[in-house]
Amino acid sequence: MNRGGHMPISRRAFLGFPAALLARPAASGNVLVAVQLAGGNDGLNAVVPFDDDHYARPRPTLRLSAAQVRKIAPSTGLHSEMPGFERLFKEGRLAIVQAVGYPKMHRDHGAAMRSWQTANPAPSGEETGWLGRAADQAWNPAEGNVPAAFVGTIGQPLTLRARRTVVPSLRDPKDWTLTAEVSGPSPAWAAARRVSTVLHRGTASPYPSCSLAQSLRNVAQFIRADLGVSVYLVEHGGPPPGGYDNHANQAGHHAVLLRELSESVAAFCSDLASDGWLDRVVLMTYSEFGRTVSENGRRGTNHGAAAPVFVAGGRVKGGLHGAPPDLSKLEGDAPVALIDFRSLYATVLEKWLGLPAEPVLGQRFELLDLLA
Repeated sequence: MNRGGHMPISRRAFLGFPAALLARPAASGNVLVAVQLAGGNDGLNAVVPFDDDHYARPRPTLRLSAAQVRKIAPSTGLHSEMPGFERLFKEGRLAIVQAVGYPKMHRDHGAAMRSWQTANPAPSGEETGWLGRAADQAWNPAEGNVPAAFVGTIGQPLTLRARRTVVPSLRDPKDWTLTAEVSGPSPAWAAARRVSTVLHRGTASPYPSCSLAQSLRNVAQFIRADLGVSVYLVEHGGPPPGGYDNHANQAGHHAVLLRELSESVAAFCSDLASDGWLDRVVLMTYSEFGRTVSENGRRGTNHGAAAPVFVAGGRVKGGLHGAPPDLSKLEGDAPVALIDFRSLYATVLEKWLGLPAEPVLGQRFELLDLLA
């Protein structure tokens, strides 16, 4: 059994954990769902400053006009392929935190993603992930619990690597369902039965046909089974370098990804809102970097820096948070970070999960007014 939180564990091993692992509720009762967007999401193509000449001029083929976006503010719109996010924004269930990053952001996929996964702009050597460290904080070996889980088909991201805690990787709710490997009444048996009941009931809302939607549907079923897991991680974009790395022909490729992201998250929120669970859930995206303001010669964009982060949930303070990126003052043709990503992490740790942020992040960071 791996306690570093990096390799999947088998169903037999998982169901062999102490009974309390499947029975103890999360400390705050709240759940965080992190969504990794692999490859470097172009924030300017998702949250579009359509009235800014500093945006339009460097993008002769990729720029979007006011008529081509879903307007959410006088000079800002969402990409046209994001109707689900537009709906969540209007409902007050989607916050867009603008220009998130850190000083002198890495432009290499590996180093940049490692920074976001470890909450360390200068990671080196064998690292733990920030949510892995949070899981260590929440884990009580005497009472037992499973603080975090990865739901997906790729290798478990570094984000969840822990020192002490078992962090399972699950592909399907059936990994937690009642099987012959669980015999006799026990908390583990009861937990497996709860998952089985949720599976038979199905979901309240239809989900799109894509891998992200499937992962979020599975997470919704786990949440409803009330297994006590307080952190779930899913991914969109696949293994490195990731589908969001659009150096060529970006318009079509990125539009597909943005639709999948928007509609999958909207379906997930609608599903959980149908029976009140959304008030206990916050979903947050992250990507290793944004893209350059200028398009390149192949109708794509190159590795950039700061970008927006999407935060959704029933108790999120919806709207645009922070100042928009100043496209007249760039660093290497990319927006400069105005909000430190660790402030966002500290906010969800302390104000949502009820965990002290300083032991996880190594120092204190300003908390954002993001959660009700």
